[in-house]
Amino acid sequence: MALVKILKKLRQKLRRQQPRQQLTYEQMLAFLKQEAHLAALNRPQHLTILAGDSLSSWFPTDLLPPERTWLNQGIAGDTSAGLLQRLELFDKIQPERIFVMIGINDLIRGVADGMILENQQQIVRYLRRVHPESQIVLQSILPHNQQFSNWKRAAPVPNSQIRQLNQEIRAIAAAEGANYLDLHSLFTDVEGNLRPELTTDGVHLSRQGYLVWRSALQMYK
Repeated sequence: MALVKILKKLRQKLRRQQPRQQLTYEQMLAFLKQEAHLAALNRPQHLTILAGDSLSSWFPTDLLPPERTWLNQGIAGDTSAGLLQRLELFDKIQPERIFVMIGINDLIRGVADGMILENQQQIVRYLRRVHPESQIVLQSILPHNQQFSNWKRAAPVPNSQIRQLNQEIRAIAAAEGANYLDLHSLFTDVEGNLRPELTTDGVHLSRQGYLVWRSALQMYK
């Protein structure tokens, strides 16, 4: 539990210095490198990594399942290519599990589906090679809700496209010896959109949304 206290103090210091949402990519990268280094030195039991973009990065610490030690390696605005390039940050760690969720920023930026899937595959292959004893869990890309004004300013991405991508991500997980966690179905309404009560702006999650995600994570004991 010593590592948990150290990481908590680091994040409290980070929030005092500058809100996490306002950090540059490079600043956040340096911070996550520091956290990963501490995890490698302390080797806590039941270490689990969250890897992804802002959806992972902004996961409230108090809502993460308490029976595990969590290392949050999410960066707001990151893409599948960005995540692939920084996986080496936690090369020296052998976590029990690594949860990966990435792709929504690719879609917003117009990255081709084929490139997103290629990056997803390369991410899994890298993690399987470097962390052979770890359980790798690919999580589905979440739906969005275009009724929120913030999302309307972004490039429109059909939720049908996200559903198709998730089918391909599921297939990648099966082919590469990883697990697949279907969060998408937990977050959709009857029309296939992100449920309004689970989001703050049509893309990012509310506290209630994170509670839904937490319930899914708790399936992995």
